[in-house]
Amino acid sequence: MTEMVYGAAPARVADPILPRWWRTVDRWSLACILGLFAMGLLLGLAASVPLAEKNGLPAFYYVTRQAFFGGVALIVALVLSMMSPRQVRRIGVLGFVASLLLVASLPVIGTDFGKGATRWISLGFASLQPSEFLKPGFVILGGWFMAASQEVGGPAGKSYSFAVALFIVVMLAMQPDFGQASLVLFSWCVMFFVAGAPMVLLLVVAGMAVAGGFFAYGASEHFARRIDGFLSAEVDPRTQLGYATNAIQEGGFFGVGVGEGTVKWSLPDAHTDFIIAVAAEEYGLVMVLAIIALYTTIVIRSLWRLRRERDAFARIAGTGLACAFGVQALINMGVAVRLLPAKGMTLPFVSYGGSSVIASGIAVGMLLALTRARPQGGLEDILARPGR
Repeated sequence: MTEMVYGAAPARVADPILPRWWRTVDRWSLACILGLFAMGLLLGLAASVPLAEKNGLPAFYYVTRQAFFGGVALIVALVLSMMSPRQVRRIGVLGFVASLLLVASLPVIGTDFGKGATRWISLGFASLQPSEFLKPGFVILGGWFMAASQEVGGPAGKSYSFAVALFIVVMLAMQPDFGQASLVLFSWCVMFFVAGAPMVLLLVVAGMAVAGGFFAYGASEHFARRIDGFLSAEVDPRTQLGYATNAIQEGGFFGVGVGEGTVKWSLPDAHTDFIIAVAAEEYGLVMVLAIIALYTTIVIRSLWRLRRERDAFARIAGTGLACAFGVQALINMGVAVRLLPAKGMTLPFVSYGGSSVIASGIAVGMLLALTRARPQGGLEDILARPGR
């Protein structure tokens, strides 16, 4: 039955680590991750060359850096995917603490690079965006708290995780970074639901989020400007949304041809936040659907494998990682087609950015580790679970 559900035989403890990992890991998800990375390099060849020329850099400067960061991300993902849930939990909690300290230090040592939001730490040769690493760490910490709350005599883990989530949301909103803040809150809601939360509490949290949005609209000019631009009946063709919308329309089903697109010369963020517009213009709807299919496969397969997982931490944290990964991609593409207001969120593994790519590698590595096929125990394990 396990093999029918997971597509692989349970691990034998005596096996060497690599054969055991290969037999138990979700190879379809792994292939989709490699596919996204390859598409990111392909689109980087088109989108980043104009930016390199404008900045007086070698033509393939950004592509080379993307390949380097992507290689690091894939190595990190593979190493993490070989770990046990306990090891993933330890690394995730340590990573969360380190990322939280860096986010808290942004008002002092952070910079906005002229974009109106203090999200980065300049390292001279590169920049670091701590909030990217905070997300997978928070999911692991939140999953640990919620799993602990299900044990007999366990702590009030759900309340602790909610307090941590609110603290993070406030910190991110102060940057301001409402996109990452909303993703953190969404991840917590998903994990809370999987942990057995009543719908009434989730509706209360949703109401609080809406109220927070109204408050941010009145208190933040940066946030209000993006909302006003989204709600406007007309799209200014000289804005990033205008350029992206026109590029998607020009691409049609099969695109204008490799290297023939023009949006990459107009969009300053064509290689990051609006990379999907470059894909739509040069390769058409076919490429966009292929990218969507890769993200969808990773999310659905991960959730399918987690549905039979009896370890509460692996089930809750894995679901949070899978949904956060998929929703981030959904938000990025939704902004490009004007279904959502601009949020400055990258497309995992496809957009340029060292912090984004490596953080995505950490997230999917943990996800692959938590979705590996493991012996689920016998009937006595089920009866021994709390609440039975």
